[in-house]
Amino acid sequence: MTKKFNTIGLIGKPHHQGTNLTLKRLHHWLSVQGYKVIVESRVAAELGNDVLVLDLIDMGEQCDLAIVVGGDGNMLGAARVLARFDVAVIGVNRGNLGFLTDLPPDNFEDILADVLAGEFETEFRFLLEAEVHRHGKITSSNTAVNEAVLHPGKIAHMIQFEVYIDEQFMYSQRADGMIISTPTGSTAYSLSAGGAILTPNLQALILVPMFPHTLSCRPIVVDACSTIKLVVSPENGENLEVSCDGHVHLAVLPGDEIIIRRSNEQLRLIHPKGHNYFHVLRNKLGWGSKLF
Repeated sequence: MTKKFNTIGLIGKPHHQGTNLTLKRLHHWLSVQGYKVIVESRVAAELGNDVLVLDLIDMGEQCDLAIVVGGDGNMLGAARVLARFDVAVIGVNRGNLGFLTDLPPDNFEDILADVLAGEFETEFRFLLEAEVHRHGKITSSNTAVNEAVLHPGKIAHMIQFEVYIDEQFMYSQRADGMIISTPTGSTAYSLSAGGAILTPNLQALILVPMFPHTLSCRPIVVDACSTIKLVVSPENGENLEVSCDGHVHLAVLPGDEIIIRRSNEQLRLIHPKGHNYFHVLRNKLGWGSKLF
């Protein structure tokens, strides 16, 4: 039987005992099955000397499948890089909620064997691209799987900005910041701020103001093809920033413009057969089960 995947990359949370144990089990099990296994450089040292090591970008160029061991944060970090290479990604949950990580850290072998045999479902998640513009030039940019957030840096305080959708003025805002989230991120920071949950198949973005200084301001959902522009008031203090998935931080100054749009890149997630998004929500959010 022809293998669906030949070269498999292992990525994990560095210096985490549980993650190391799972990575070692995965490396041994996959090697016995005859797969070429590559380990990401940040975790390779803790797996011993007899491993093939590459950084994340080189892994993206060589791997057919990446297995991420950790929580959603580790998945997001890997996804922002691997999405540009169209590498299939699956996660082993060693975190807390784990909306993006399907496989259990213990007894994963049977489920993973079915996935490697072709028994899986594929799901594509789009990314965001965030750019900071200053005097008509791009000063910094990055991508986000979950969300891009304009906020005042390390000390929370109210900031002022304008919001435009496809160059049409929507409103000016006085708030602690603004979250622009994908459907993937709608169960993350956006949810904590009072945003709606968007199912992954929706081609939409949700804008959630953070502690707005008005009772009439509510989250709004717009088409995913929309271009969102945030214009930071010159009256703001310095040390503002845009955070991408809470990992990458882009410096923002008063008067800057932040452009956020759908990226051309997309994450190719794979799930075991029978994956059900609402089952995941029930388990992770503690929703009630059927009455009868």
